[in-house]
Amino acid sequence: MKPFDQFLKQMMASAQRVQANDAAGATDIIQRALRDAGLMAPSAPDAPEAQDAQAGPAGFVDLNAAPAWAARPQPGRWARMRRPKADNGPADAPVDATRGRFVDGVFTCAAGTRRYKLYIPQGGAQAQRPLVVMLHGCTQNAADFAAGTGMNALADTHDCLVLYPEQERGANPSGCWNWFDPAQRARDSGEPAILAGMTRHVMAEHGADPARVYAAGLSAGGAMAAILGAEFPELYAAIGVHSGLAAGSGKDMISGLHAMKHPARGTAVKKGVPVIVFHGDADAVVHPGNGKAVLQQFTAAHGGKLSERSERNDTAGRAYSRTRWHDAGGRCVAEHWLVHGAAHAWQGGRAAGSHTDPGGPCASTAMLAFFLGRAD
Repeated sequence: MKPFDQFLKQMMASAQRVQANDAAGATDIIQRALRDAGLMAPSAPDAPEAQDAQAGPAGFVDLNAAPAWAARPQPGRWARMRRPKADNGPADAPVDATRGRFVDGVFTCAAGTRRYKLYIPQGGAQAQRPLVVMLHGCTQNAADFAAGTGMNALADTHDCLVLYPEQERGANPSGCWNWFDPAQRARDSGEPAILAGMTRHVMAEHGADPARVYAAGLSAGGAMAAILGAEFPELYAAIGVHSGLAAGSGKDMISGLHAMKHPARGTAVKKGVPVIVFHGDADAVVHPGNGKAVLQQFTAAHGGKLSERSERNDTAGRAYSRTRWHDAGGRCVAEHWLVHGAAHAWQGGRAAGSHTDPGGPCASTAMLAFFLGRAD
């Protein structure tokens, strides 16, 4: 039996357990199915996370465990906008030599509440700063994602604000953004509304440039970045999708899992914001065809004929193929980096964070260059 057919059989069995009012049995089957499919990291029987899993529904996991320092709780770490501190994560976490402030905050709106971390470059801005919203993947958190992507150090160089929203474990036990849930991808409700509201809050509070606001993410975070670009083209000037999926992929958790392995076309996008896509061609978690689906989704919305130019680089680190699309006015509206031999990890990332591949081309540098119009 094919792996996906086996997975569906297990899901049907879990549904039968639910109908029989056997919630614990249904949960056990779902967790076993996710582990068998390589979508859930196995836990030791006596581990706290294994005990927690028995208390609620199985999480939607598309990444492995975060490093130990990121997983340890930080007492009082999320006080509501407490005094800024000049650090880059937990005290015992490896950090980059950044010069600005990394502050904690909480944003609340009618759609819900989420914590965040915000990096503010050193010194007074001479003009309104760009704002980059960075969405972590499953099992990650804001500090982990900042450490792994190295985006704060780049923000010092380019005088950018960097916002790292953090998913609540109550909303998803594995810390995933719920991109596969129709209730969490509409413009005026759920997580997109929270993230857009948080973005506007930070813009107003810190004087960000309304014309230079961007969203990027990894895996589940990349899928949510695509949703933000599709639903809020007036807010986000461009998006970056790393190892993610097109907006509208999947109608529930099961179809979302299917889309991860079998790329699906996303919903039609009314306005095509510029998009940069990174994906490894050896990604066994999210099929690299999903990156192409993101590109098709957003380039189709531009209308007219786009010119295409491709190149391959084999000189250093992992080889990659890079393709760019320009509109009739010569503006680059899409860029695709296919990294050869790369798995499910942030390319060019740092070992200080989880799910990074230091050997690949630097996704953070390429995305920021694309966003700010400095790409060659």
